[in-house]
Amino acid sequence: MSTGSNQELVKRIAKLAKQNQELEGYIRKLEKQNEMLTRENERIRALYEKISPEGLKDMVEGYRREKSLKFNMATVLFADIHGFSKLIEEMDSTSVMDELDAILFEFSAIVDRYKIEKIKTIGDTFMCAGGIPVKNITNPVDVVMAAMEMRNLLENFEQNKRGSVNRIWDLRIGIHTGPVTAAISGKKKINYDIKGDTVNTASRVEGVSENGTILISVMTYELVKEFFACEYFGKLPVKYKDDLQIYRVKGIKPEFSIGGNGVLPNDSFRIKFGLIQFTDIQELILDKLEKDLPGHLFYHNVKHTVDVVTEVELIGWAEGCSDEEILLLKTAGLFHDAGHTVAYDDHEYHGTVIAREILPEYNYSSEQIDRICSLIMSTRLPPKPTNLLEDIICDSDLDYLGRSDFIPVSNTLFEELKAQNKMKSLNDWNKLQVKFISGHQYFTKTARSLREVNKQLQIERIQSLITE
Repeated sequence: MSTGSNQELVKRIAKLAKQNQELEGYIRKLEKQNEMLTRENERIRALYEKISPEGLKDMVEGYRREKSLKFNMATVLFADIHGFSKLIEEMDSTSVMDELDAILFEFSAIVDRYKIEKIKTIGDTFMCAGGIPVKNITNPVDVVMAAMEMRNLLENFEQNKRGSVNRIWDLRIGIHTGPVTAAISGKKKINYDIKGDTVNTASRVEGVSENGTILISVMTYELVKEFFACEYFGKLPVKYKDDLQIYRVKGIKPEFSIGGNGVLPNDSFRIKFGLIQFTDIQELILDKLEKDLPGHLFYHNVKHTVDVVTEVELIGWAEGCSDEEILLLKTAGLFHDAGHTVAYDDHEYHGTVIAREILPEYNYSSEQIDRICSLIMSTRLPPKPTNLLEDIICDSDLDYLGRSDFIPVSNTLFEELKAQNKMKSLNDWNKLQVKFISGHQYFTKTARSLREVNKQLQIERIQSLITE
């Protein structure tokens, strides 16, 4: 073979080798693309299964489960703002809509003040619910108060617009209390759409209401009858259930209204309302203590706070305190150790700071908050109360000194102090306890009669445990 032929063969072999290398690279690329297509195909198949009728149903139900809440006690209000058609026909349609919008705007402002959630407006029907999204025990009273304000607002609106004749607008309201399920929607502003028998029943109660009338179901009535004067209206047939009793709200009871006119609440109303509302505040603070108290607080724990709240009420009633004084005592008892969530030392002061932050949200007056903070500060050791309420809270705070379970409770306080290097030995602690109890006195007649005798027995029991 000639030299030229050899060179030509080498070139051909090199070219084939290069082509073969390129082909292998192309095959590898195809294999990668095939793998990607396979994965994409699997993803599409999974997506198809989701959007099939069965898969889509599961997906939507799962979403609803994640985006819905159950409320065991909510109070639903339907307000139908209706106009007298013959008179409205004589008005400009724009003016009619402007008036309706103005009324609905004011209704929204009313429910906001009572911390009631506006659900929606359907034409001329206004729907709202108390007890969502923040659960509270006072929502039936809140909603009935809001309903009365709505009725009064519409009366004043008509009087200012047209005087006592040619009335355009009137109002029918229906209210019912019970469990609801709330579907949540929205990102920037959260909206709630509530469903269930409670909603349907409230709508039906509104349907049988009359002009200027607030009707409530028997469930709502039982929860508000202490505050409002109501009269029996009739029965509402309910499918698959017994007839539902309906009551008409006439106004606030005379003894709870300014001037006895049944329109505006007086101080007695607010204090009675506060005693019920205290349950919500107590739940809030006890949850805070459970979550935020340090683990080494074996004595100053949730149980101690509950004991003090219970004891101030017991001694308070026995000492002849008024309803307002009982409310102040219970509130101070609830907050008196809340400062332990901030610091052990000066916890009384920190408790007053927490009280001043929270209590305005529950409509406590500045004067009431000042008195509560003074009661909290009076629990500093050694106790030096200056009035009856301070006597009561100091006796309640040290109630354990005269109880039969004194020694085990006292030991928890020793363990608490020991964990913070504030006390070394149990023997030293017992000596300190004897000295403290011997110099201690209960200030109220009630506490002395309940605890003083047993307290002397505790001194003897501790002395028997002391070793020199």
